[in-house]
Amino acid sequence: MIEIRNVTVTLGGRNLLDDVSTTCHPGSLTALVGPNGAGKSTLLAVIAGDRTSYRGTVKLHGKDVTRHSVRDLAQIRSVFPQGSVIRFGYTVEEVIAMGRAFRDLPPGGDDEAVLDAMISTEVEHMAFRNAQTLSGGEQARTTFARVVVQATPIVLLDEPTAALDLRHQERVLARARDMARTGATVVAVLHDLNLAAAYADKVVLLANGKVAADGDPWEVLTQDLIERVYRQAVRILEHPVRGCPVVLTT
Repeated sequence: MIEIRNVTVTLGGRNLLDDVSTTCHPGSLTALVGPNGAGKSTLLAVIAGDRTSYRGTVKLHGKDVTRHSVRDLAQIRSVFPQGSVIRFGYTVEEVIAMGRAFRDLPPGGDDEAVLDAMISTEVEHMAFRNAQTLSGGEQARTTFARVVVQATPIVLLDEPTAALDLRHQERVLARARDMARTGATVVAVLHDLNLAAAYADKVVLLANGKVAADGDPWEVLTQDLIERVYRQAVRILEHPVRGCPVVLTT
């Protein structure tokens, strides 16, 4: 479980986050959405323990994130960073296997876990390529596969679909949802509201560093809220197959 209480982050006299509170439960996928500069990535960094808050607390499994050691954090949370650029010349398979490096897991399962992650992200045919020669989308899929093999109970994804084509956006979020269904607490920063609506159990809408709405997709992705926060006229329809909201600009 992730418990966020009254988190405030200040930089240069400006609140990047202002009294943010929410709870993310095991077995769920939470989408953090909002316009540019709303505080989504800042909040994810605070949850990950990569950034400290000026005020408030974040607890992972009942313990303040600041009280976890680096090794402890590697056991309980994995992070897909924004941009996901690979800056070292290892092979794709080696990059993915790094997800197992600091985990206290039986080493006998490493090869199977890496292969499964490569197949699910469709990078197995590139296993022996230098990861720095990949396209942006291929690097993103490789980084996501590294997150998958880390097999942590908390999964934090910062714009995991930004560099991906239509097929791989769907595949990555479907795998993230599968991780949630098997008990993980998954939190993803997403810009595409329709992907958030399709895959998230809960949506947290941020605006100017504050929580503008927090609930299931139908509660949060309303015409009134989206037009107010994004300052863009929209219409909300129901997806004919998935039964979730569909956001159309007008």
